[in-house]
Amino acid sequence: MSRVLIRGGRVLDPANDHDAVADVLIEEDRVLEVGPDLSAENAEVVEAAGKWVAPGFVDLHVHLREPGLEYKEDLASGGRAAVAGGFTSICCMANTDPVNDDPSVTKYILDRAAKDSPARIFPIAAATRRLAGEVMTEMSALKDAGAVAFSDDGETIMDAAVMRSVLEYSKLVDAPVVIHAEDCGLRADGVVNEGRMSTRLGLPGNPVEAEEIHVARDIRLARLTGARLHVGHVSSGGSVGLIRQAKEEGLSVTAEVTPHHLSLTEEVTEGFDTSTKMAPPLRTQGDVETLRKALADGVIDCVATDHAPHATYEKDVEFTAAPCGVLGLETAFGVVNDMVRQGEISPLELMRRMSTTPARIFGLEGGSLSSGSVADLVLLDPETVWVYDPTEGFSKSRNSPWGGSELTGQVFATFVAGRLVYQAGRGVLVR
Repeated sequence: MSRVLIRGGRVLDPANDHDAVADVLIEEDRVLEVGPDLSAENAEVVEAAGKWVAPGFVDLHVHLREPGLEYKEDLASGGRAAVAGGFTSICCMANTDPVNDDPSVTKYILDRAAKDSPARIFPIAAATRRLAGEVMTEMSALKDAGAVAFSDDGETIMDAAVMRSVLEYSKLVDAPVVIHAEDCGLRADGVVNEGRMSTRLGLPGNPVEAEEIHVARDIRLARLTGARLHVGHVSSGGSVGLIRQAKEEGLSVTAEVTPHHLSLTEEVTEGFDTSTKMAPPLRTQGDVETLRKALADGVIDCVATDHAPHATYEKDVEFTAAPCGVLGLETAFGVVNDMVRQGEISPLELMRRMSTTPARIFGLEGGSLSSGSVADLVLLDPETVWVYDPTEGFSKSRNSPWGGSELTGQVFATFVAGRLVYQAGRGVLVR
């Protein structure tokens, strides 16, 4: 029987509101006990003094590209990038080739992930066939096959009647719907935030209203149907107000924000670096400040990376022609830890937003260090300063806006089901 004792770390367990120096004892794939001065008899000891020990991160929004686009990323490389970033569970979007709109694709992803990925991977199935926004998928069959949520992310369901039907049926199968909130007509060919920078750069603008109008519509449809609505990658301060009002009303509305929308503004697009092109686009400093406050006070429920890898040759083109998306898994903690360093959020609450709450939103195992809970853990060194080099990362792609940046806060080790799968300096230790 395998036993691991993680000794002397600052244990941050949001599920139990626990924030204290303690030991964590793991037996096989479960947490056995958390407390001071636990016995190390017959246990492998991991010294964690000066480090944070928390439930493994859970990412509700990644793009892993398999099946069909494995040259960008696959389940194995995405899983390695995940555990290197402290993520023990990740949920992959349906915009693959073929689209995950059929149970056979869902099962393929689960089967391959079980063999190839050191992180747990949960498929998000398409809400409409081929992501076309016209005909609903067979939600019941997809849920039975293993889908944990439904989304046409990367595309927008523009037809309100179709969206209403999606929400009504999602309620029948008890699964959340994740929305990509961009009104296609307002967005048009916009590639950066509409405003001063789009004018200065001579690039088509994408206004905040494209997001806010769509968020408002889908909140009203969530009210009508009583379904669970999850707003993906919020970028606008105006959207925050709409989400706050929905929560105050008691609607089943949750939301996520990405590390890049929490830390970068439209100003970084000035050099036409296509690694700063994403959808929705980077907004203003005011939007960033509002998003950070909303994450701190819980109006925005969780951090999700929207990890979106692309091949270098695809990004190495003019700004308007490049695909949207940036890497996010390996840098997430180093980026959002700045909020702790600035005193905007406590370490315990940041762990809540990165682990406990996202696990709860999708009903996933994890997010807790309670006795008997699954032993998915991350050890973090909050003071380590490091420089991120995407060419040395685990993703197949390199499209990161943080390449060459100095970050403070690094993943020291990641455990999945009680197994050490990543350790700083040693890399990913299992397939």
